[in-house]
Amino acid sequence: MGKTLVTGATGFIGSHLARALAERGDELRLLVRRTSNVEHLDDIEYERVTGDVLDRRAVRRAVKGVDRIFHVAGSTSMRSRDREAVFELNVRGTRIVLEEALAAGVERVVHTSSVAAIGVAQPGGALDETATFNAGHLGIAYVNSKHEAEVEALRIGARGLPVVVVNPSFVFGPDDPTGGSSMGLLRRFLQRRIPAYVDGALNIVDVRDVAQGHLLADERGVPGERYILSGRNFTLDRLFADLSRISGVDAPELKLPGPVVLAALAAGKRLGIKLPTEPDEVRSAMQWWTFRNTKAKRELGFAPRPHEETLVEAVRWQTEALGHAIGGRASRLERLAFGAAGGALRFGERLARR
Repeated sequence: MGKTLVTGATGFIGSHLARALAERGDELRLLVRRTSNVEHLDDIEYERVTGDVLDRRAVRRAVKGVDRIFHVAGSTSMRSRDREAVFELNVRGTRIVLEEALAAGVERVVHTSSVAAIGVAQPGGALDETATFNAGHLGIAYVNSKHEAEVEALRIGARGLPVVVVNPSFVFGPDDPTGGSSMGLLRRFLQRRIPAYVDGALNIVDVRDVAQGHLLADERGVPGERYILSGRNFTLDRLFADLSRISGVDAPELKLPGPVVLAALAAGKRLGIKLPTEPDEVRSAMQWWTFRNTKAKRELGFAPRPHEETLVEAVRWQTEALGHAIGGRASRLERLAFGAAGGALRFGERLARR
């Protein structure tokens, strides 16, 4: 096996992928920021190139002499203040890495996209790789940036770079080195920092299966094609019920319409109340991010483990990582803000029935 470059190897997916590649026997080169913590990678051998995917010269050094690239680096932030940075890293970073890969004659690239780049399903439905992107109107920076990054990847692929795209869903599992991934939802659940939730759905997949899915895409994927790496579809009601049963932590009690939660966030901002979510997170949670992995199973041999195993392992690892911080509760101001919104909604419903 030739030399393999991984970007984003200090993140949740990237670190699991780096280990899977090391086990496969790849000679690894990692492009790592100077400030990144790499202690969790001490158990594998790799050559380090210090730099950032936005630094073209560093990327050029990193791609020199490699046979294949796994481009995983990106931002999942939905914080309002990070909107511009999310586009920079996800879109421009992808363009730089793949343009330099094309110039260097790299034999194969696996680009880590997201199901966010595919779109949202109708309630009760599920999308596959043939779906036309339909989520741009939501105005969610992360979603739109992942869509644009995938377009960039396929555009450069059309110029002669063999690019295979993988689209993981919401990734759960053990060993999250940064805490900045979709495991943040589980962390907040265990800390009882979800004072209210909305009516939506999402798909959960195990991070270890996503790592293996990347290897399968490298070995069997068709350039120019994309493959959904997904597991089980959950409504938020069902997901929170399962997490409560596994962890012993009570599920959130207050379920509100999305527009009401958005109004509560706006009111909290005006009053200076720091609430545990962002408008983009709420807009995202209101959607049905539900998918089918039929193509990846058929063409790649993708075989995600049972969802129960993923949830149990994710809860176990996150519980150990949090220690005594399990089972807290939302602050009084948070409860008042969402409670007032819920009370106003119920009052309005009573008036409407008169």
